Amino acid sequence: MADAQDLMADNRPPEEPVGLEDERVSFIEANGLRLRVREWGRADAPALVALHGLRGFSGTWRALAASLGAGWRVIALDQRGRGESDWDAQANYYTDAYLADLEALVDGLGLGRFVLLGHSMGGTTSYVYAAKHPQRLNALIIEDIAPGSSISGAGAERIKAEMAALPLSFADWREARAYWRRTRPSVSLAALEQRLWESLRETPDGQVGWRYDAAGISATRLDPDPARVVDLWPVVESLRVPTCVIRGAKSDFCPLATVRDMERRNPRISHVSVEGASHYVHDDRVDQFNGLVAGFLAGVASARATGE
Repeated sequence: MADAQDLMADNRPPEEPVGLEDERVSFIEANGLRLRVREWGRADAPALVALHGLRGFSGTWRALAASLGAGWRVIALDQRGRGESDWDAQANYYTDAYLADLEALVDGLGLGRFVLLGHSMGGTTSYVYAAKHPQRLNALIIEDIAPGSSISGAGAERIKAEMAALPLSFADWREARAYWRRTRPSVSLAALEQRLWESLRETPDGQVGWRYDAAGISATRLDPDPARVVDLWPVVESLRVPTCVIRGAKSDFCPLATVRDMERRNPRISHVSVEGASHYVHDDRVDQFNGLVAGFLAGVASARATGE
């Protein structure tokens, strides 16, 4: 990685993430769209399916996969409208559509029981999948989202403001770097470069544009159909699988009081707050996040082995 100050001032393209050679890339057909799938670890290992957030990408789980090693088959999806997956011409970027894509992924890969992990928007889909298909899951891991997070509060307003002010393109890589540094000031330089590499690309006119459907996704987030907005409280209360919520202690999106209320309403839910982390725990505190996931997975495996 180049010197931080030099890199932020430079117009060079983003550096390629470390570990690309360890990935297996494929595509699935889901609900009329072609979606990219990344995998790490042994193909015959226990499966962990990971879903990114609103402006995320499948490669965001690269460090987690490396930390877990060959003993877990980590499967990540570029959700519709992101990365190398197709954009939805109808801007159908709602939980029910993401859920249908996840169901197609699970069935298409022929997965048996697995662990599901979701961050933010991907966490909403994960909650709903777990409630609908408890027989398919060994456990659920949620990163920094709770009932009401996407509807109101400081985090919801911050994300709406980001989407409303979203530039559709940048003059060059220097301008793009400056944007992401302003928007995600807490992430490491490596995480920033990965976000640039995964979410942007040079366009034929010499500018730098998004790899995702910025206009369609922004419109859905800023002016959603109320009938398709999910109330997560009934979902959370109905969960029947071991669930760990990992939240950032500095998060503006996942209030501690709400998470504690979740635990009171459903004893299958537990939580950990990661000091120094914002809404983006897996970027802000990489080692702590990976360690918490590994520890929870080990506990789930132990409980299943002893029949608890």
